[in-house]
Amino acid sequence: MVRRHVVNEVGHFTEDRPGSARDVTVRTLQGCRAIMHMATHLKQRDGALDLLKWLALLSMLLDHLRYVGYSADWLYVPGRLAFPWFCLAMAANLARVTAVTTGGQWRYLGWLMLFSAVSEIPYRMYIPNPDTLNVLPTLALGLLVIRGWQDRTLQARPLMAVALVLAALFPERLMFGFFGVLLPLAMLLVLRRPWYFALLPGLVCLASNQWQVLYYSVRLGNHVAMAAVATCLIAPWLGLFLLRHAGDVKPPPMRRWAYALYPAHFLALLALRQVLA
Repeated sequence: MVRRHVVNEVGHFTEDRPGSARDVTVRTLQGCRAIMHMATHLKQRDGALDLLKWLALLSMLLDHLRYVGYSADWLYVPGRLAFPWFCLAMAANLARVTAVTTGGQWRYLGWLMLFSAVSEIPYRMYIPNPDTLNVLPTLALGLLVIRGWQDRTLQARPLMAVALVLAALFPERLMFGFFGVLLPLAMLLVLRRPWYFALLPGLVCLASNQWQVLYYSVRLGNHVAMAAVATCLIAPWLGLFLLRHAGDVKPPPMRRWAYALYPAHFLALLALRQVLA
């Protein structure tokens, strides 16, 4: 049926009439063009987003080099960029059309959970006496929080609530704690806002990085702690700047195989430590 607007001496009204074959064909073609346009858009790589992921990976690698065996506490400072940039990359991915219209976000969760399990043993082999799980469970809970915010259905909202309850009950078991679970959502909220809104995730980032310990160290005049506090506060702004102004950069695309880099880098650094020892 096609709705037609009719005007006569009485007034305006609408009526339904059977649609012609041409009307149906036109609407079908318009729908196909919209689907093809969406598919083309989703296939295009975001060079700035790939660059952000590579830089986050590099920051994480620099941070973990502190445990190779040499005194390199200053590497803690660039290491504060890694987690907020991974959270920002997650927020940018989930803000894309594909994350809302398909089951892509649940595949995303599945990959995070799989490599959370795969990475735990390499993580504990390399990091001395860890008191938290590896970072991927924190990101998985953060993903559930974002999805519950985006998708207000009976499927997503309870999972968001479960994620928040787990983060509140067991913050000491999660790397970056309760505020680390909130950081991806904080990134999503400012993704398309003016640059000064980045202060909000900056404060959440600082809170997730044991701010009490950092504050105490700053009071003692520790320069590494001072630089770490500043890095936490500006990390979201730096990441947003990259996403908005580095679109012409075309680094190698970081696809699903990149999940394997997380456990692999622990094993590579463990081998390096044994060689140096």
